[in-house]
Amino acid sequence: QVQLVESGGGLVLAGGSLRLSCAASGKWFSLNAMGWYRQAPGKQRELVVTITSAGRTDYADSVKGRFTISRDNAKNTVYLQMNSLKPEDTAVYYCNARLRRSAFAKEDDYWGQGSQVTVSS
Repeated sequence: QVQLVESGGGLVLAGGSLRLSCAASGKWFSLNAMGWYRQAPGKQRELVVTITSAGRTDYADSVKGRFTISRDNAKNTVYLQMNSLKPEDTAVYYCNARLRRSAFAKEDDYWGQGSQVTVSS
């Protein structure tokens, strides 16, 4: 069984910072991309940023220059440092991991429980 456990999040004033963490546990053949998605009330879930096992990143334009993703492959953990937060960043943030359970299995997506981030003006 694969589990993604998130921590961090909370309430912050506009311009402030927050840090999210997500630790993956369980058994798999390969842990590939990890990342963060978010879903605001009444909106679809959207990509925030992903990072491959080699460290290649892909940021949404809306967070470039403000958010930074990092990954500790030894700990199977991904972090999201969020700076200069804006009210429009308010959402539930979900950690994502794309992995193969075995050498012959297809890639599957796994999700964390979600972390509320609220940015007050």
